Amino acid sequence: MSEQDKGSACTVASPPGSDIYKGWLFKWTNYLKGYQRRWFVLSNGLLSYYRTQAEMAHTCRGTINLAAAHIDTEDTCNIMLSSGGRTYHLKASTEVERQRWVTALELAKAKAIRMVNDQSDDSGEEEPTSRSDRSELQGALKTLASKLDDLCTCNDLIAKHGAALQRSLSELEALRVLVEGGEKIKAVNERATLFRITSNAMINACRDFLQLAESHSRRWQRVLQHERDQRTHLEETIEQLAKQHNNLERAWRKAPSLAPDTPSAHTVVSVQSSKEDPSDEDEGTEYFDAMEDSPAFITVTATEPSQHRHSQSNLSGASSGQPSDWNLDDHVNFNEPLSMLQRLTEDLEYSDLLDKAAGCESSLEQICLVAAFSVSSYSTTVHRTAKPFNPLLGETFELDRLDECGYRSLCEQVSHHPPAAAHHVMSQRGWTLWQEITIASKFRGKYLSIMPLGTIHLQFHRSGNHYVWRKVTSTVHNIIVGKLWIDQSGDIDIINHTTKETCQLKFYPYSYFSREVPRKVTGVVADGEGQAHYILSGTWDERMESAKIVQRNRGNSGTEGKQKTIYQTLAPRLLWKKCPLPENAENMYYFSSLALSLNEEEAGVSLTDSRRRPDQRMMEEGRWDEANAEKQRLEEKQRAVRRRREAEASKALDEGRSYEGYHPLWFHQRTDPVTGETSFVYKGAYWEAKERQDWSMCPDIF
Repeated sequence: MSEQDKGSACTVASPPGSDIYKGWLFKWTNYLKGYQRRWFVLSNGLLSYYRTQAEMAHTCRGTINLAAAHIDTEDTCNIMLSSGGRTYHLKASTEVERQRWVTALELAKAKAIRMVNDQSDDSGEEEPTSRSDRSELQGALKTLASKLDDLCTCNDLIAKHGAALQRSLSELEALRVLVEGGEKIKAVNERATLFRITSNAMINACRDFLQLAESHSRRWQRVLQHERDQRTHLEETIEQLAKQHNNLERAWRKAPSLAPDTPSAHTVVSVQSSKEDPSDEDEGTEYFDAMEDSPAFITVTATEPSQHRHSQSNLSGASSGQPSDWNLDDHVNFNEPLSMLQRLTEDLEYSDLLDKAAGCESSLEQICLVAAFSVSSYSTTVHRTAKPFNPLLGETFELDRLDECGYRSLCEQVSHHPPAAAHHVMSQRGWTLWQEITIASKFRGKYLSIMPLGTIHLQFHRSGNHYVWRKVTSTVHNIIVGKLWIDQSGDIDIINHTTKETCQLKFYPYSYFSREVPRKVTGVVADGEGQAHYILSGTWDERMESAKIVQRNRGNSGTEGKQKTIYQTLAPRLLWKKCPLPENAENMYYFSSLALSLNEEEAGVSLTDSRRRPDQRMMEEGRWDEANAEKQRLEEKQRAVRRRREAEASKALDEGRSYEGYHPLWFHQRTDPVTGETSFVYKGAYWEAKERQDWSMCPDIF
């Protein structure tokens, strides 16, 4: 390296700690060329490099995001950065320059991590401003930070001068000689003047800071309003496009060259826009079959158009938190021939985990099995992109497996606005499970987030241990273009309200750039004092294991300043492993063995049971046209019932009478003594009615 190169390599344009840091470094390229001089720019948590400074205007050679980067100093003058499988080997001209860069990188990484933590948990949402707006906002924030530094400096000076003034006053009090007193008084006046000047400077700095904050607050409000207007315009454009696609599809379906009984696989997305509130609030999206006005649909041809039984999904979402529907007027073949109640019953696929947990002497071992059970309920979703039928109000589904598995399960659609289903399971093998699930969703254009709301309760009879947890968010990707795939992400906190023991499970979202195992799940089981006892690991689609902690050591502090705890464990123990799917599952909606049996006809079930739903039955038998017509009939019948109830409620209001409205048949609302939440719980009498074969109380919904 020449002396000229060394001199140019250490040129740094900005001091460490500023928002932008620039300078020359040497980057390792290969064994032939070795280290080559490159111009590096550190800005907004990103380190980018160029061959020359002039290239900054048009060609970036590479970028590393420091939020997830590891910074290592190999030896004198060397720096190693690694992130997402990419590694930069850098060299500064001197040790001093190397230290400046390391300081700047560490500060930028800390800021980037803080920015990531402060952002919303809505993965995949677009940034709120354009590139120019972001630059302006960054400049405003930099100016505000500079003013804040001025305030801090003034504060330090005031403290310093105030202390000196106080000393002078003390000396003045101790004076005995008049001449000496005059000199001291002069010194006091000088220091008081300095104090006043500094105070004025601080006041002016405060005034400037407030004025700048107010002006840019108005600017940010205008930027936000602009983005809302852009979102509204985009939604209106998509809605128009949806209507055009719908018309084209209908014309195509009426073409004589297409056989009427040949289904084709499509991805269908319903997008409903709102001009009144274009904001994207976290409100629950309602899904129901009986929809007054059918929305338009975007239809995108997907793969495997020749498959009759394996079709793609019908996925509807709401933008702006407005109600929408998972309804396809004449596209029933995009559903799978199971209802949401039956899909909820599939949570019992691995009920043997709860049987095993009921026999545990240790509540810590028991919560490990409960955690494995909560994860196992997602194993059937990995290939299930077709949507289940939305239950009609009052629809039920029973699953009597006393002889084979020792339990009886009952689900009922208990509410229509919002749509909610209640579920109760009683096992003769020592446990009871109940839950109420309401679905909320967010449609983001490229993906749909489905958020199950509600609490799952599990109680073991012998010990009385009462566990409570909630489900994680399911995300359906490639809504508009590409092959649909489903991911699970978020946290599950399982709490034993009897012993206060907990299990914290983390579902990692899939990332193309991550080296982690796809669909990864980890967890920690702790006692009532917060002391960890078990480490859980695995994937939500294959298996879960637990490892008992035998020793804990405090490690060094990480880059974020948090002290790490190193656990030493015994060999992992298998908790749960997914059973293989039946042969030819790809042509049977990827149903498991349990799912395949759920819609089998069974004598003696309630008149409202999902097995008796005619459109769902016709779809399973491949009678597409009849299923479409029957689905429309059921929807209109449900709408008529709803209109009648609304008329009765209006009449009662006019006459001053009370109107109770609809009440579920087998569930009623109660306040849970453990969580304090109000939910629908089983009130009994279903299995007794089945024993008598007395279904006279059932509503006529089919």
